[in-house]
Amino acid sequence: MYEYHGWITVRETAVDDDDADRLRQIVDELRLRITQMASPYLLDLRWMNGEPFIHLGGFSNHSLSPDVVGLFEYVAGIAPGSYGLLHVRDDEDPGHENEVRVLRLVRGGLTQHTEALLSPCIPTLEDPFTD
Repeated sequence: MYEYHGWITVRETAVDDDDADRLRQIVDELRLRITQMASPYLLDLRWMNGEPFIHLGGFSNHSLSPDVVGLFEYVAGIAPGSYGLLHVRDDEDPGHENEVRVLRLVRGGLTQHTEALLSPCIPTLEDPFTD
């Protein structure tokens, strides 16, 4: 099972003074990338109060369906001022089957962490399986 929930604030640079034309171009590129992903899950790019945001979430049988980590990597490359979080629960991830992991996007870089508030999944989120 692969469950994910995330968001990204899209910014061209870490300076709060993005070039409006370049930011619109970045959003157009992101919109094309999102369309190509053809996700049946939540995957939304919209402007709110003059700022572009991406929201995503899903629950599938296997990981990378769609490639949400790839989307975070893409954003990091074309808009290094962007920031956001992706929470992932993947029971097929060796060594992390009982954890919720957090992918952090900051200043063009991605790091992974264990989400202490939701891990370990058993017994934090679910009771142990019994016969």
